[in-house]
Amino acid sequence: MDIFISFLVALVVSALVIFIVGKLNLGLTVSGFGAAIIAALVIAIVGAIVYWLLGLLGLTFGGGLLGAIIYIIVAAVILMISDRFVPGMKVNGFTGAIVAAIAIGIVSWIVTWLLGLFGL
Repeated sequence: MDIFISFLVALVVSALVIFIVGKLNLGLTVSGFGAAIIAALVIAIVGAIVYWLLGLLGLTFGGGLLGAIIYIIVAAVILMISDRFVPGMKVNGFTGAIVAAIAIGIVSWIVTWLLGLFGL
């Protein structure tokens, strides 16, 4: 049961982050919180498949600046792929996907930090 609750909390936090970034109009728009929940789920599934395929090819990302740049590019591609499957979510081209990926990373870090302050 703990795994299910952890999954639900992670899904809601991810949806909240996507919803916030969508409202900031940073390359990604979402029609509502329901679409953000679906987007979070689809992005997680597509991301898992993409990273699994990259792992099969032997491609791993190291740390540092180069690893961060590669991670952002892969996240942008995942956003663009997810755009095809989620009604109510629109990514504004590759540049918009890069900006949205960076914004999602920053907002996610802030939300996680705030939740940590409250012991959640």
